[in-house]
Amino acid sequence: MADPFYLTTAIHYPNGKPHIGHAYETIAADVLARFHRLMGREVRFQTGTDEHGLKMAQKARDLGMTPRELADEMSGHFRELFDKLGITYDRFIRTTDDDHHQASQEIWRRMAKKGDLYLDRYEGWYSVRDEAFYDESELSEGEGEEKLSPQGTPVEWTAEETWFFRLSAYQDKLLALLNDYPDFIRPESRRNEVMRFVESGLRDLSVSRTSFDWGVKVPEADGHVMYVWVDALTNYLTGLGFPAETEEMAKFWPADLHLIGKDITRFHTVYWPAFLMSADIALPKQVFAHGFLLNKGVKESKTLGNVTDPGELVELYGVDVLRYFLLREFTFGQDGSYSPEAIVNRANSELANAFGNLGQRVMSFIAKNCDGGFIAEAEVTAADAELREKVRKACAEELPAQFEKLAFAAGIEAWMQAVYACNAYVDEQAPWALRKTDPERMRRVLATLCGCIRDLAIAIAPVIPEASAKILDVLSIPDGERDYAALANDIALGPITIDNPKPVFPRLNLPESDAG
Repeated sequence: MADPFYLTTAIHYPNGKPHIGHAYETIAADVLARFHRLMGREVRFQTGTDEHGLKMAQKARDLGMTPRELADEMSGHFRELFDKLGITYDRFIRTTDDDHHQASQEIWRRMAKKGDLYLDRYEGWYSVRDEAFYDESELSEGEGEEKLSPQGTPVEWTAEETWFFRLSAYQDKLLALLNDYPDFIRPESRRNEVMRFVESGLRDLSVSRTSFDWGVKVPEADGHVMYVWVDALTNYLTGLGFPAETEEMAKFWPADLHLIGKDITRFHTVYWPAFLMSADIALPKQVFAHGFLLNKGVKESKTLGNVTDPGELVELYGVDVLRYFLLREFTFGQDGSYSPEAIVNRANSELANAFGNLGQRVMSFIAKNCDGGFIAEAEVTAADAELREKVRKACAEELPAQFEKLAFAAGIEAWMQAVYACNAYVDEQAPWALRKTDPERMRRVLATLCGCIRDLAIAIAPVIPEASAKILDVLSIPDGERDYAALANDIALGPITIDNPKPVFPRLNLPESDAG
């Protein structure tokens, strides 16, 4: 039995409705979760919402709501979107959940027991939007006298009594972690950034607030709530039942992968490992920080009026098309840009014209000319064997190898080359001509193609699950034979049955607002 696999996204901050960036990260995580399930691994996949902090309290006040009312409403929008996107999470965690408060207070107590927490006064720069403290040396000048964080967000001077975490005591241990385990942070560019930050010297971190009360209460410290990142990061443990010694904790911790956006790398690769070291808890195996998703090359913002509702993209193009485009169009880990034109072009050229057309013309031909099914008895030729091997290698070796590395675009490219090879084989073999001249050979050609289409549909199922399932249904492939292990079984040698083929990828047109 393959090893268990525990995968998390960052939990999303619900001070507004979900945007395309939330969809991008969560789709990528879902593809990875589905992929590992098809590889035979027991997968635990967690996502959710990060609902505490000053930003939520201020937003709720501006709207005339309580923070809890705002959190309930916005968290519901995230769940609704993830259902629409076909996200197969095992737990949708909310940091307002009771068990999460208990987990956060336990990790606090363990850090206190280690002697890593002390009470002092904090004075310094704080970004409400980032929920992050910044050193003077990290700031840049904005308009007027405004100062900006490295993320370009406004900072304000804050002074209050807070608890501090002895982050400075973990500098050497963190450097050793980064040096001894170079794959702890990926891609390498992110690792290099974190290495420079740690090498520059770590200061102790303020980890409680008294200026507001929307958060997890600090144990035995009236008036203090935890700094939102202490509580947010702990969610990865909460979902497994921490602090109880549960079966899930024993099986799935340490996490195999935290999948996050590059703007929160520091919290996950400096603060989080230090908290865990302090609490004597094993560290996650890897943190992967992906890039930003840009709208026609520009970062989305409410000011520019270019914020995209991912639910509307699903309505326009379909969920499988959106999932495919986001992982196919650019290298995962780098910034990527999307536009209606790019989505439509990619969907039409590859899904409709290449893969969709391959399946539809082969299966429709069988339905019309073979009474919906047949047994192929003619011998396999060199051309048949060559195609089957090319498709098998792409589906069972190349795509999985790339997906293991989160190189989604490269894996899909290998798969796409196999699709093109199948279409070339159809044109070369011309089953419509063989129908009159050599029916036995025609059946062998069609059986070879059905075997290839079956393999292609299984391999790409993590990315386009709805369409793949429809194709496998038409081929009458049993549910238990739709994982990567099934790719070793050559259905081209068995009976073929086709049931009611219908196009799964109709060609798309640009929305009128973008076509002009």
